Amino acid sequence: TFHLVVTETPPADLFTSPATTNCLGIPERWLTDLSAMHFLKRLCSRMSFGTAGLRAPMGAGFSRINDLTVIQSTQGLCSYLSRYFADFSSRGVVVGFDTRGQEESGCSSQRLAKLTAAVLLSRDVPVHLFSTFVPTPYVPYAVKKLGAAAGVMVTASHNPKEDNGYKVYWCNGAQISSPHDKEILRSIEEQLEPWSSSCWEEELVETSPLRTDPLTQINSCYMDELTSLCFHRDLNRSCTLKFVHSSFHGVGHDFVQEAFQTFGFAPPIPVPEQKDPDPNFSSVRCPNPEEGESVLELSLLLAEKENAGIVLATDPDADRLAIAEKSDGCGWKVFTGNELAALLGWWMLFNWKEAHPDPADCQKVYMLATTVSSKILQAFARIEGFKFEETLPGFKWIGNRIHELSKTGNTVIFSFEESIGFLCGSLVPEKDGVSSAAVVAEMAAYLHNQNLSLNQQLHNIYQTYGYHVSKTSYVICNDSPTIQKIFRRIRNFDGDGSYPKMCGGVRIVHIRDVTTGYDSSQPDLKSVLPVSKSSQMITFSLQNGVVATLRTSGTEPKIKFYTEYCAAPGNSEVSHLEEELLKITAALVDEFLEPERNNLIRRCV
Repeated sequence: TFHLVVTETPPADLFTSPATTNCLGIPERWLTDLSAMHFLKRLCSRMSFGTAGLRAPMGAGFSRINDLTVIQSTQGLCSYLSRYFADFSSRGVVVGFDTRGQEESGCSSQRLAKLTAAVLLSRDVPVHLFSTFVPTPYVPYAVKKLGAAAGVMVTASHNPKEDNGYKVYWCNGAQISSPHDKEILRSIEEQLEPWSSSCWEEELVETSPLRTDPLTQINSCYMDELTSLCFHRDLNRSCTLKFVHSSFHGVGHDFVQEAFQTFGFAPPIPVPEQKDPDPNFSSVRCPNPEEGESVLELSLLLAEKENAGIVLATDPDADRLAIAEKSDGCGWKVFTGNELAALLGWWMLFNWKEAHPDPADCQKVYMLATTVSSKILQAFARIEGFKFEETLPGFKWIGNRIHELSKTGNTVIFSFEESIGFLCGSLVPEKDGVSSAAVVAEMAAYLHNQNLSLNQQLHNIYQTYGYHVSKTSYVICNDSPTIQKIFRRIRNFDGDGSYPKMCGGVRIVHIRDVTTGYDSSQPDLKSVLPVSKSSQMITFSLQNGVVATLRTSGTEPKIKFYTEYCAAPGNSEVSHLEEELLKITAALVDEFLEPERNNLIRRCV
């Protein structure tokens, strides 16, 4: 039923209370201008599960995050879980939230989490709702620890302040994957009408006996288990290296402080302007530490003032970690995700071998990485004898693979994705900035005691396993049809069904297209990785050893590109490798994406 309201602008409370859910507020004059198209776009499509669940701007409309769409999503999730788990009514659901919010609308992660809980409680489903904001990894950790059927984390991670999200975890602690994501979406579409007025009552979480607060138990268990990643506590206690930490206005401050103390360190020095929650992210141009030095300015200034050698930055929901180190001469070295993964992979292997000197023990040891990430772990595996596997982009693939490997008695000691997402050990099947921060601190302290910097050790690793020079960036495209046109052109570059044969003057020897399932390197021309039709991803292997990938982001309007030159051990002509890589990267973007012709916005932070 549509109720027309003649107003100049949509009501501010549209889709935020039961009284207005049938009101579209569309003046007739809007139907002939762009405002109508913009507003109708909000109403004529629904969100779908991407690599990180539901994520969209907060606001009115079915394609936005708001009270109604969160209630609908929870009803669909609840309905599906009740059919899937016979014991759902006893297992319940874990619900957590970050610090995001819109002051003008009153929409916040906390409110949306309470509404999520209210929907479940209205159907007599137990809810483990955290009483305050927590890092994203705490939700999947709690799901496993409490034996819950699923978990929901209300967060948009490092996205712009306008966004929020609804991240769902399965009973194994990993992010939901197929077929559950599709079945939940179908179930949501069958449960669009709010079940009762109770679904809108966030106060229900304060009165229902079925609501529990897992914060104290989960935090205590997490910190206890974190000690399994601490290998040199006595050295940590005497560490003279100083650390600065920024939580980027998010959830990380208290949790990283406690993790450091668990490892025997003094707490890191917090960046005062960024340690407290601020949904406006007022001191940063974008709340994503992956952007590097340009968004770490306050952290680096404080580190200079305090004579600290290492800067750590967790993103707003503390599942990612950025690291910078003071250089010997001047300035700072900000490590890429791939570089930090090389260090963490080496560190976890080094300590594993110390505890397991028998080479045969490596047969059941794994490291994992997403396919767009550096191949450095593969180089480790060739020499050290453990096993390495690639997954599709997105930590949900890594989390589910960790679960599968553990069932057969295997141990995953390190996993990562290049976008500064790391997991040391298998404490939780999700990237974890809190545990990674403590592990990096211990690694830096150990190396400092050996008169080595992180950067020096990185070059030692490359000398042993081969230099891996990589480049990761993106262009912004806000028009979905343009993205489809770009990738359609690549797939028909030299005629129908014919991919490009050259890039930057270098012959392309193999092409893998996981969107269509094509892989020219396989005898049957079929990709070993699962087909992923919901996103675009094509990988080119060049004759000179460069591997280049183009893919669309699952959470932002971006086309990302990844290039890496994997040199053999002993080839230390880094400047030549970097020069060749830059040439190929420029050609990849200019020849295949055509930014100017397609009105793409190049990265500029």
